[in-house]
Amino acid sequence: MKKNIFLYLFIFSLLINVFTYMYFTNKMKFETTRIENLEIKNNSLKDSLKIETDKLYDANYFSLEQNNNAQEYFAGMDIEKIQIAVRDAIFAGNAQAGGNPLINYPNIEGRPFTVNSYKILNNRWVIIEFSNGKVYGEAILKYFVEDDGSITFETAESLLHANTFN
Repeated sequence: MKKNIFLYLFIFSLLINVFTYMYFTNKMKFETTRIENLEIKNNSLKDSLKIETDKLYDANYFSLEQNNNAQEYFAGMDIEKIQIAVRDAIFAGNAQAGGNPLINYPNIEGRPFTVNSYKILNNRWVIIEFSNGKVYGEAILKYFVEDDGSITFETAESLLHANTFN
């Protein structure tokens, strides 16, 4: 009887050892595969981030932040304050009753034009996108920073998108 118990205990311990060995071996393979997959995904995300960063840099090529010559024009002045002043001056015209005076088009269907978005290109030009809710257009503005810090504008060119007329 004792022999049978020892035999059963031996077989039981052998099975436990085999199952433990298999469990930890498979766990190690699983973890190694998981880590490799995460490293591949991480490298892919780094590549995607680099591509998107390059695209953003290219998209901002024509901007005051990227243009060293334009920044030198404003030497000694706070460029961020200038950008805020330009933004405020552009959008201040939207509050006027007849629409924004920077837009050289009359009201269409009784709807005044207002500026929706803008981008400061350099030390002289701003591009704006405007609409009256139905008709959309764009304009290039010249801006000037006066000695007192005020901003004045001159519309250089503007266009209405013909496909937005109904």
